[in-house]
Amino acid sequence: MKKVIAVLIFVLVEQSLFGQELRTRTNEVHVASIGPASRTTVPTIVWISPMLEYTNSLSTQVEIEADVQSDVPLKSILVILGDNLQGYSRGQKKMELIQDSAAKHFVQKLILQDGSNYIEIVAENIYGVKVSSIRNVLVGKEAVTDAVSVDRKDYALFFATDTYDYWKNLVNPIYDANTIAAELKSKYGFEVEVVENANQSDILVKIKDYSKRNFKPQDQLFVFFAGHGQFDEAFGSGYIVAKNSLEVDVAKTTYISHANLRDYIDNISCKHILLAMDVCFGGTLDPAIAHDRSGGGRDELTDSEFLARKLSKKTRRYISSGGKEYVSDGVLGKHSPFAARFLESLKSRGGEDQILTINEILPYLERIKDHEPRSGEFGDNEKGSDFVFVAKRN
Repeated sequence: MKKVIAVLIFVLVEQSLFGQELRTRTNEVHVASIGPASRTTVPTIVWISPMLEYTNSLSTQVEIEADVQSDVPLKSILVILGDNLQGYSRGQKKMELIQDSAAKHFVQKLILQDGSNYIEIVAENIYGVKVSSIRNVLVGKEAVTDAVSVDRKDYALFFATDTYDYWKNLVNPIYDANTIAAELKSKYGFEVEVVENANQSDILVKIKDYSKRNFKPQDQLFVFFAGHGQFDEAFGSGYIVAKNSLEVDVAKTTYISHANLRDYIDNISCKHILLAMDVCFGGTLDPAIAHDRSGGGRDELTDSEFLARKLSKKTRRYISSGGKEYVSDGVLGKHSPFAARFLESLKSRGGEDQILTINEILPYLERIKDHEPRSGEFGDNEKGSDFVFVAKRN
């Protein structure tokens, strides 16, 4: 397979007789300030589709969707199509604007060419302040076949707590985490890290460390929590219980709320994240569960094409051992029901294609007897996303 070609990052400053133009460009954004820039802030461009900087499509027809906003009226919005490899524009289209409008939402169907394309949105306000943002789209069956980067990596971060300062000790979280970590490392090539018996500060510092890392576009991160969990009906929130969390903590200041955890994990720069919660009330990571008062076409794709499609969507997915309920830690010497079924799914190696997806994991988890595992999305998840466990080829 060929390596994905990255867009070079550069900064260009130009001086002219008529003023100063400051231009900065990366693979994400390009800003140009001309004239009385002090009168206004820079317009913003928010991509809805495609969400990722790099994506793939077997079809030459793609649909883009975006929001453009400014604090003063917009002068123009251009959509520019170009060829990444040749470095030139193939054409542009001007979006219609209502007079004196400072915001624009648009959906536009585009026809791209086979190969590496870029789509650039350029927005300018009435003071001449411009901003642009780029998405790169690899098109065509042959191009997509080679779209999976050979240097992509999969990471797994485990937080497992058996011993508590104030809560009842458990018997299986560390055993479960280390067993799953070993399976991911040996059979799937994950780079793994297990954090044992962490206090509240340890957990937050480690998550912050991962948020500072530089991940490549197709890298994946699996985050696993095993231990005690708690739910507060008055606050309407679930919590991770750390080693030093108080058993009686009315304000919940020694816990980690699911709301904060969602934000912390979502903020990690890795594009593809799966969060697994083998804790009581783990399903309340999803606000819809927390506020519940009751308490095909794959066969047509090659393996490489299938992976390219999955790795082109931003992923923020979760699976949990239960919803708004207590879950079993299991008995000494045996895995928790959730960990046991999750391990069984990993040992299946995804079947014939050796690619295990979330939808292939869920049937294993659904067979747990005493509680119902949950799955869903959080944060900035993109429709059609997935997390893939790619087994090593023998």
